[in-house]
Amino acid sequence: MAEHSLIYTLKHLRGNARGCVLTEPLWGIPFNLYSPYVSIYMLSFGLNDVNIGLITSVGLFFQVFWTLMSGAITDKLGRKRATLIFDTISWSVPTLIWAVARNPTYFFVAAIVNAVWRVTHNSWNCLMVEDTDPRLLVDIYSWIYIAGLLAAFVSPLTGVLMARFGLVSTMRGLYLLAFVMMTAKFVLTNAMVTETEQGVARMAETAHQGLFDVVRESPEVLRQILRSPATLYMAGLMMILTASWTIRGTFWSILVSQEILIPDAHLALYPFARSITMLLFFFFAMPRLQRLAQLTPMGEWLLMGIGLVTFIVSQVVLVSVPVGGYGLLLVATILEGAGIPLTGTVLDKLTVVTVDPKERARIMALVNVIVLIGVSPVGWLAGQLSAVNRRLPFMLVIVLFALAAVVVYLAHRSGQREARARAAAEPAMT
Repeated sequence: MAEHSLIYTLKHLRGNARGCVLTEPLWGIPFNLYSPYVSIYMLSFGLNDVNIGLITSVGLFFQVFWTLMSGAITDKLGRKRATLIFDTISWSVPTLIWAVARNPTYFFVAAIVNAVWRVTHNSWNCLMVEDTDPRLLVDIYSWIYIAGLLAAFVSPLTGVLMARFGLVSTMRGLYLLAFVMMTAKFVLTNAMVTETEQGVARMAETAHQGLFDVVRESPEVLRQILRSPATLYMAGLMMILTASWTIRGTFWSILVSQEILIPDAHLALYPFARSITMLLFFFFAMPRLQRLAQLTPMGEWLLMGIGLVTFIVSQVVLVSVPVGGYGLLLVATILEGAGIPLTGTVLDKLTVVTVDPKERARIMALVNVIVLIGVSPVGWLAGQLSAVNRRLPFMLVIVLFALAAVVVYLAHRSGQREARARAAAEPAMT
């Protein structure tokens, strides 16, 4: 019997991919424990839906700046050093601020500091993938998602703690736990990885340039992006899906607790169900779907399309859940758990393989800037919609996922045209 591809990949991880994957649970577990409750934690300090949406947009605004700088910082400092420094700033510091929060100002400050994570989003991805076999990337990104899903096995305990100690005290404890585990993760990762070959080359090339001199080279990099249809389609998908996931992550707990009236102590059941669904999907469905995708040159776009349709159905079910509708909410949650592996891992791989590896850091920095500029108003807009009706943000999510499906279709058609053009050109060159 053939060994499961995920197990094979994990056993044979080497180098930086090994260091990044094996330490990821130290970040993913605490993040997934506290993240479902962030918005209702804010409500406890007098914020309303509009305030929460505004904080989200403020954070996204500052992320634009740090994303623009991330390519230059990653090239100047190196992937390894940039990851350690900016991970510590962007996660260790905000978790402490959230843990001692007393009023809305704390949340605004934490959002601004947390925005620095955009630097490590770039540097950490470069660190993990640049010296790694591209054929392993979907499985590697699957393990990154799975690392966070391990929180599912302890998430029911969160509900027990909330019933015993209340929402605020439990969240303060979770944030302190996050500070300890995440800081340990950053130190251990740094000890287990080495600078990539491309990182060493870029550090040498930029050694005599100022940071802003590197940034000023961005127009040429932007022209390179505009000449690549695959990168443009990938950027469009990133923008739409980032907007969708931002809305869902910010307003799901508000909808469920304030509109559907599920008690706070019971909310943990749904992240648990979502995580278990994702784990089962990663181990049993994804290997089969990947084999099917390999039968066609554009199979990964097909997987993305299937994932988006699943997401659309999940959100249609979500906005239909009545007050106290535990069962229907569970259906929506399970469908969502099935869609995340398809869209998330495929998008992560496409993000890596569609860019020039020599300019990966700066291309991804500019792509993320474009994405964030487009996404920045979404938190504020969704907050306004939620203030009118808490189901409206998720109706907007349905529209966005449908738009993403259109982009996937266009990307698929474009890829087919390019494949035919290459096939036609080959005989002429021989």
